Amino acid sequence: MIERELLLRHDEGCGASIASKKEAGEGEGVIMTTDIAQTKAAVDEKASIAETREDLIRARHLPGGIYASEEIYRRELEEYFYKDWLFVGREEQFENPGDYEARRIIDRPTIIARDKDGTLGAFHNMCRHRGVEVAEGKGNLRHFKCPYHGWTYDLSGKLLGAAYMKESEGFDPSTCRLPRIHLETWRGNIFISFASEPQPFTEAMVEFEKDFAQLHTERCRLADVTTLKLNCNWKFLHENLMDFYHVGVLHVNTFGARFSWTTDNVSLKDEGGITIRYDAAPSTPDGQTLFSKAPWLESEENSFACTGFRLPNLTLFGRIDCVKMLVAWPVGPNKCEVLIYVLFPEEFFSDPDFDEKLKVYKDYQMKIYEEDRSMIESMQKAMSLPNYVPGRMSVMEKPIHHFLNGYIDRMFGSGR
Repeated sequence: MIERELLLRHDEGCGASIASKKEAGEGEGVIMTTDIAQTKAAVDEKASIAETREDLIRARHLPGGIYASEEIYRRELEEYFYKDWLFVGREEQFENPGDYEARRIIDRPTIIARDKDGTLGAFHNMCRHRGVEVAEGKGNLRHFKCPYHGWTYDLSGKLLGAAYMKESEGFDPSTCRLPRIHLETWRGNIFISFASEPQPFTEAMVEFEKDFAQLHTERCRLADVTTLKLNCNWKFLHENLMDFYHVGVLHVNTFGARFSWTTDNVSLKDEGGITIRYDAAPSTPDGQTLFSKAPWLESEENSFACTGFRLPNLTLFGRIDCVKMLVAWPVGPNKCEVLIYVLFPEEFFSDPDFDEKLKVYKDYQMKIYEEDRSMIESMQKAMSLPNYVPGRMSVMEKPIHHFLNGYIDRMFGSGR
C-alpha cells in the first residue's frame, strides 16, 4: 500500500538508528522516543497522501519523498519505464537502410536501426558474448561489430560471424542475435517498449489517435531536437507543462497575454493521461506564424492550440503551424534530461528562409523553457527539506490533480 511503500525509507532509517543506539549501550527510553518520532512522521505523510486523493477542491500536493526518494525513483522505472510504450524519435531520423542510433534509454543501451530491407527495428546494444556495446553514436553502417572480440551482427540484429567459435561444442549462432526490443510507429513517431509482452500498441494509442490525428504528424518533418538537462524530478517537467495556473504569472512577458483556457477544456484519460484544448498564439515573439497555417488546419483559428500528456513521459503541443513533442528521461530522482522535438509540415521546408525562421521559433521557446526551469528546479530543492509541507491545490490545477491520482493508483494501489 501507499503508506508502506512511501515510508519504507523511514522504516529503514529507524532500524539503523535503533541498532546504532543499542550498540552504544543507550537505554530503552531512547528507542521508545525514536519509535514515537518515526510513527508521527508516518502518520503525517499518510495524511498528506490521503489529501491528494481528495476531490480537487479539498486536495493537497504530494509529499516531497515522491520527488526525492531513490526508492520511489527505482519503483517508477519498474512500473512505468520498463513496461510502457516510450516515444524515442521520428522515422525520418532513420530514412535510409543502414541508418542507426545508439543511445541509452533510461539505463539501457539501445540501438534503433533501419535494415537493408527498410525495416525499422530496436535492439539491446549488448554483444551476446560478453555484453560489450557493439555500436556508438549515430550514422550509417552495413553491420555492427563488437570492438572487443569482433562478433558481427547485421542491421536486424542477426549474428553474422564469431571468430573461433566453431570449435565450441553446441554453439548455435542462430540463438545469438541481439535481443529485440518491441518497436512500433504512430504517424511517423517511433515508440519502443522494454516489456516482454507490452500492451498492444494500437490499444495503447487509441486516445492519442482520437485526439491528435488532426495534427497529421505523419505529414510533418523533424526540424529540430533540443536537449535540456534539468536539476529536477522528471515528473515536475510534465506537471509544469500541464499547469496552466502559472502561465499568466511566470510567462506574463512572453506568451501569457496571448493564452486563454478554462478547466472545462480538460479531458481526463485513464491512468492520468490528459488532453487540453485552448487558445494560444503561434510560438513566436509577436504571436504570428512565420509560415502559414498547416494545410490540414486551414479551417481553424490562428489561436488553435492543444496539449496531450501520454504516460509515462510524453507531452505533445499542437499549434496552428507546428507540433512539439517533449519527453523527460529520468536520471535519478532529482535530475532529468529533456528532449524537445519540433515538427513542421513538410511543405514549409522548401521555404528559402526556413532555417532563419526556425531559429526565431527556437530562440523564443528557449526563453520560455528557461523561465520554467527556474521554477521547477527551485521546487526540487524543497522536496528534500524536512520543513517542506505540501500546499493546497487550486481548482486551476485539475490536470495535475488527475495525473497525480493516476500516478498514486498505479504505483501503490488505488486505496480508494
